[in-house]
Amino acid sequence: MPSVMEGSEGGEEGENIHYEETEDDNVSPTDLSELLKEGTKESHDRAENTQFVKDFLKGRIKKELFKLATAALYFTYSALEEEMDRNKDNPVFAPLYFPLELHRREALVKDMEYFYGEDWKEKIQCSEATQHYVDRIHHVGQHEPELLVAHAYTRYMGDLSGGQVLKKVAQRALKLPSTEEGIQFYVFENISNAQQFKQLYRARMNALDLDKNTKERIVEEANRAFRFNMQVFDELDKIGMSLTEEAQDGGVPVHDGKGDLRKCPYYADKLAGKAGPGCPYHTAMTLAKQPIVQLILAACVAVAAGAAAWYVM
Repeated sequence: MPSVMEGSEGGEEGENIHYEETEDDNVSPTDLSELLKEGTKESHDRAENTQFVKDFLKGRIKKELFKLATAALYFTYSALEEEMDRNKDNPVFAPLYFPLELHRREALVKDMEYFYGEDWKEKIQCSEATQHYVDRIHHVGQHEPELLVAHAYTRYMGDLSGGQVLKKVAQRALKLPSTEEGIQFYVFENISNAQQFKQLYRARMNALDLDKNTKERIVEEANRAFRFNMQVFDELDKIGMSLTEEAQDGGVPVHDGKGDLRKCPYYADKLAGKAGPGCPYHTAMTLAKQPIVQLILAACVAVAAGAAAWYVM
């Protein structure tokens, strides 16, 4: 699913999203934020190196697949925010309750309407991997609310970090409107400074009254959240391999095995809905097959060879 979890910061399209290293003199190695950062590094690296995420970062995202990933996010955040609302007054989670700043469900509804139309609810369904993730979130929210911290941390902090890179990649690769339709999920209108907000969030986490055992369980649950996300990534990757060329709205066919079709000015115009001259590649290949042209080319080569021999004497 298109979001890179907490512990990542962005680079340019096609680059890796590296683990975020922030220095804070006030942070102790026993603080929950540090325990989560160190305890999930390996999981983060594995998630970042799934084929789905690597392809996404390179701009190789198919529109149909992006739509399915967005639907998976809708089901995930609907469950997460339902359980957060349930525990908004519970001291083990209440300090991390930021509905105005963080909640994504309403933004995802807008994205669903953009991609699927007004009857979007009738067109989407929760996938098997996403359902496992959703079930775990509901279990935690109802029976182990202190572990809800792990799920909120891995999702929202990642959305504010690497997710902002994915937003730009998706917008370019899928040619989405500059007005941000289809990627409202990544738009946090009520957070003016993401870095400052993440620092506030970590400070709130570190202030939770938790014993060592509970902190260890939260780190373990965060790693579990990463695994759920990787299972969704793998599921999407398998679906992507089964899509036909015509269904790959985000991709572009290869130009006669000689390169990316987008690099051909003729096809660039065609994709943009313009009428233009014939493709230089196809034009050249067609002319080269004509006998008279072949004779002229042979003569030119002979003259060029003679000139070159004279030059180096």
